[in-house]
Amino acid sequence: MFSFVKKKEGQELETLTAFLDGKVIPISEVPDQVFSAGIMGDGVAIEPENHVVTAPAAAEVTAVMEDSRHALGLKFVNGVECLIHVGLDTVDMKGKGFQLHVSIGENVEKGAPLITFSPEEIKKAGHTALTILAVTDEAGVKKIHFHTGIHATAGETVIADFE
Repeated sequence: MFSFVKKKEGQELETLTAFLDGKVIPISEVPDQVFSAGIMGDGVAIEPENHVVTAPAAAEVTAVMEDSRHALGLKFVNGVECLIHVGLDTVDMKGKGFQLHVSIGENVEKGAPLITFSPEEIKKAGHTALTILAVTDEAGVKKIHFHTGIHATAGETVIADFE
């Protein structure tokens, strides 16, 4: 069924799992006009209950925000690309409270730690730790179904599937 979505070892990529534990909400409900309007792409956000962002599937790291360490880009084996962005307006924090665990060009497996963040530092700076996954390139995938209104467990709960 998904013959165009093959992993290198021959397995198919059909889903993305949660990148954090927490409540999954539609990107349209993110209190930020750029994200909620879909300007960065469609996707979901998670109200985090933990502080380590993990890879939702095997991917190549395509971008990292070295100075602020609050966001990165991933490209999955089916060509779909996404941005994972920790918090709103957290670029202003200039990296304080964030630790990157990956670098550009690195290949990661599902569940690999990507970014560790301090919810306390984010709150202290006057921001929210709401974390967004926005699909920036659908790479010819017919349809992406996002699963929202659920409580997710990182690495286990499916938050998106591909058609």
